[in-house]
Formats: sequence, C-alpha cells, structure tokens
Amino acid sequence: MKVFEYEARQNGKDVPLKDYKGKVLLIVNTASQCGFTPQYEGLQKLYDKYRDQGLEVLAFPCNQFGNQEPGNDEEIRQFCSLKYDVSFPVFDKVEVNGEQTHPLFDHLKEETGGLLGKKIKWNFTKFLVHPDGATVKRFAPVTAPEKLEETIQSYLKDVQA
Repeated sequence: MKVFEYEARQNGKDVPLKDYKGKVLLIVNTASQCGFTPQYEGLQKLYDKYRDQGLEVLAFPCNQFGNQEPGNDEEIRQFCSLKYDVSFPVFDKVEVNGEQTHPLFDHLKEETGGLLGKKIKWNFTKFLVHPDGATVKRFAPVTAPEKLEETIQSYLKDVQA
C-alpha cells in the first residue's frame, strides 16, 4: 500500500490522503508540551519555503509519550496557530504505537523500521514520503527540521507539476 490510500481526521472529518498525491510529504507525530515542541517553528519554515514546490507537512498530535499532548483537537490547533503560526495541516490526535495505532502510522513504521523496530520512540518522529506515496525515510525526534532540507529538496524534483 501507499500512504495515499489512507485517511486521517481533521476537525472531526475524514480527509483522504490521496488529496496530497504527487506531493512530498513530511509526516510528524507532534506534541505541545514536549522538549521538541519548538520544532514546530522549523517545520513551518520548511513548509513556507517549499510548499510552492510541492512539500506538505502533516502534523499528527499524539499523547502517548509522557502525556505531552493532553489538550483536545481544537486546543491543539489553537496552540499551534497562536504559538508557532502553523499554517500546515494539524490533524486530530492519534495513537502511533499499540493496539489503537492509526493505520497510517502502522504503515509508516512497517516501511521504515527504526531503532525500536516497529515502534515510534518519542514525539516528533518524522517520515518523508515520495510523491508516488512510498515512504522513503524516517528521522529521529532529535533531528531538527532544518537538517531535512537537503533530503526534501532531492525528492521535490519528482513532484508532478
């Protein structure tokens, strides 16, 4: 399967990820009260710089790591907008490990593995998806968004105009 075959919820509505087909996706599990939360700023900078070339940043809040995303979906989106001026999509809260894992994250983990095998270690794990829907890279939470720029650029050339 490809990433574009999944759906996610945003504002309580199903959003088909096929709406992003042909774009480079940076999918991130996020949290508002994490030491990595300032990465929202770097993610927004990447989005601002490359969205016209075909980059989409998709944030998926998750409360599975240290209870660092306790708010409801509206509170989370408001925090992202007010504190970091986030304009990329912030989806409804999901689980990324365990029995209730969102199917998208099961797929991403299956495609990329990681230090903990099929598990996500912490908030702000990042997955890069090729415009054809194949998951191509996984980045650790400690990897700052700015460090992804060169890799993202290498896949933007495959975006269909």
